[in-house]
Amino acid sequence: MAKSSKLTGGIPVSLSLDAALRQANVKGSAGTDKRRLLWITALAVASAVIIGFLAKGMVMLIDLITNLCFHGTFTLDYVPPGHNNLGWWVVLVPTLGGVVVGLMALYGSKAIRGHGIPEAMEMILTNQSKIKPAITYLKPISSAISIGSGGPFGAEGPIISTGGALGSMVGQLLRISPNERKILLAAGATAGMSAIFGSPIAAIFLAIELLLFEFAPRSIVPVAMGCITGGAMHHFLFGSDPMFAMPAIGLPGNHALFVYSVMGLLIGLLSLVITKAVYWVEDMFEKLPVHWMWWPAIGGLFVGIIGYYAPRTLGVGYENITELLSGQATMQLILSLALLKLLSWGIALGSGTSGGTLAPMMTIGGAIGCLLGMLAQQLFPSIGIVLPLAVLVGMSSMFAGASRAFLTSVVFALETTGRIEALLPLLGACATSYLVSYFLMTNTIMTEKIARRGVRAPDSYEPDPLELVSVEQVMDRRVPVAPGSTLVGDLLSTIDPKVEHLFVTSADESFQGVVSVADLRKGQHQASIGEMAVVPNVVRGHDDLRTAAAEIARTPAHTPVVVVEDGTVVGMLTLSAVLNTYGSRMEDYTEHDASILLHRRRLKVMVQGKQLFRKVMRRG
Repeated sequence: MAKSSKLTGGIPVSLSLDAALRQANVKGSAGTDKRRLLWITALAVASAVIIGFLAKGMVMLIDLITNLCFHGTFTLDYVPPGHNNLGWWVVLVPTLGGVVVGLMALYGSKAIRGHGIPEAMEMILTNQSKIKPAITYLKPISSAISIGSGGPFGAEGPIISTGGALGSMVGQLLRISPNERKILLAAGATAGMSAIFGSPIAAIFLAIELLLFEFAPRSIVPVAMGCITGGAMHHFLFGSDPMFAMPAIGLPGNHALFVYSVMGLLIGLLSLVITKAVYWVEDMFEKLPVHWMWWPAIGGLFVGIIGYYAPRTLGVGYENITELLSGQATMQLILSLALLKLLSWGIALGSGTSGGTLAPMMTIGGAIGCLLGMLAQQLFPSIGIVLPLAVLVGMSSMFAGASRAFLTSVVFALETTGRIEALLPLLGACATSYLVSYFLMTNTIMTEKIARRGVRAPDSYEPDPLELVSVEQVMDRRVPVAPGSTLVGDLLSTIDPKVEHLFVTSADESFQGVVSVADLRKGQHQASIGEMAVVPNVVRGHDDLRTAAAEIARTPAHTPVVVVEDGTVVGMLTLSAVLNTYGSRMEDYTEHDASILLHRRRLKVMVQGKQLFRKVMRRG
C-alpha cells in the first residue's frame, strides 16, 4: 500500500465533490435558519390574531346557547345557567346537548370528543402534528353546545384544541417541516389559552410542559409571540381586568407557608384520586352495551340530575371561582362545588363529551382549598391563614398534581388574579403537589388517555447529550489514505487489521470518497478500491454530534461522515464513535461511588496529626 500514510494535514476537496453531493441529494448541515424562524413566528402571530376572534366567538356562542336552553332568550349577554326556572325540565337540557355532541362525533369527527390537550399531545407525538382541518370548526361548535347546554366544563380546553387545529392546518397548507408544524400547533393552542384567560406567560409554560417537549429558540420564540398576541387579543376583546378578581392579601409568615405547603400535598393526593376516578368512569362507559355515540347523552343525564339539586354546578362557572376567591362563599356553595361539581364533571368527562378540564379542576381545587383553609384557621388561629389565598393554593395545586404542569399552575394563578404576593405559597403548594403526583402516579390526567393507546409522553426535557459535544472533539483525525487505483487484494494483504474505513484519493491526490474494509473483503479482489468508494455526507468540526448523527442516519448503510474545514477533509466520524460518546455521557446520570471518602480523609488527618505530634515531642 504505497500511500497508506495517515491523514495529518488533510486532503483537498476536489471540485467534483460538490457536484457529487448534489447528485446524491446530500446537504451539509446549515444550523438554525433564522429566516425560517422569522417566517414561522410571523405565521404564529397571524394565527393568534385569528384565534383571538375565534375565542371571542366561541364564548359568545356558549352564552347564546346557554340563554336559549335555560332562559328562552336570544341574547349574547352572560346569564349563568344556574339561574334558570326550568324545574325538573333542566335534566333534559344537558341530555339533549349530549345527543347533539354524540351525533357530531359520529358523523363529523370522533376527534372532537375529550378535553383537547391529550388529543393535541397525541397528534404531536404520533402524527407529525397533523390535525384534521374539520376540527377547527367542529370542536368549538360541539363544545359550545356541550357547555351551553349545562356541561360542567371550561371554554379553555376547546379553544386550545381549536387553536392547535388552526396552527396545524396552516402548517399543512405550507411547505414546512413536521417540527415547524408542531411549533405552529403549540403556538395556536396556547394562543387560545392566552386569549381566553389573558395569561400569556402561563400559556408559554403550558406549551413547554405539555406540548413542545423542548426549550429552544426555534420553538420558544414563535410560541411566545403567539401567546403575547393572544394576550393582546384578550385585552382587546374581553377587557384588561384580571380574569378572577381577588381581594388584597398580605405576605404570609413562615408558619403559614408551611401550612399552605401541606395543603398542596393533601390536594396533590386528592388529584391522584380524582384522576383515577375520571378514568374509572371512562372504563365503565366502555362496558356499556350501547354505542359510544350515546355516552355523552347518558353523561348529560347525570349532569342534569346533579344540576337540578345544585344549579351552580352547571356550565363554565367562572363566577364560582371568583366567589370562592372573595372569601365570602357560603358553606353550601363550597360543598356543592367540592363534591357535586366533581361528580358532575367526572361523569361528563368520562362519557367522552367535548369540554375543557382547567376551569373545573380549578373550581374543585379552590373549593377543597377553602375547606382546608377553614380547618387550618380552626386548628392554628394565630398563624394568619386567609381563605382567599387558601382557595388560590387549592386551585393551582390541584392542576399541578393532576397535570404535572408545575410552572404553568403557579404562573396561571398569579396572572389571572394579579396577586404577586401569593408567589411563595403557590410555589410551596404546587411543589408538594407535583412531588406527590410524580412519586405516586405514573401518568397524569393529560397523558393517561394516550398512554392507554401505547403513546409515551416525555416527562423530562433534558438537553440531548449529543448536542453538548462537537464533532471535532470525537472525530478520528488519523484515517488511513489509499489511492483509488489500489487493488482490493493488494490492500487487504497489507492493511492493519484494526482499520475499519479508509479515505480514497483520485489520481491528482484529491479526495474521492470513503470505503469500508468490511465491504472490501466482500468484493472482488481484482477490482480497484476507487470503484467501491462512496461519496459520504459532510459535517463541520463545530457541528454537534446530533447533527452528525442525523447525517449518518440519512445514508442507507450508516456510512461514516467526513469532516471538512476550509475546503479540506480533516477527519472522519463513525456511528460507533457517536454511540460511544452518547453512552459515556449517559453515565453522568447513573449513581457512582462518592468522590470524597470521608473515612479516608479522617484517617489521613489522624496520620498527619500523629506525625506532627511526634515532631513536636522530638523538638521538646
